Amino acid sequence: MPRKIWQLIADLRRAGFMELSGGRESHRWFRHPCYRGTLVLSGAEGSHAHFYQEKQVRNAVAQVLQ
Repeated sequence: MPRKIWQLIADLRRAGFMELSGGRESHRWFRHPCYRGTLVLSGAEGSHAHFYQEKQVRNAVAQVLQ
């Protein structure tokens, strides 16, 4: 079963990502000093995450923790 968006957000926050203000509606922007670029998650917190979103978050967290 796919994970929820709120679970991906929790993973990012545990890894030290900070949510930027100014996101549009259901889009959230996250930055980390050790991560190049900005990670964008779309969707309501209670909706199921797409496979590509889970992969994107997993790769970003792994890159930061290296």
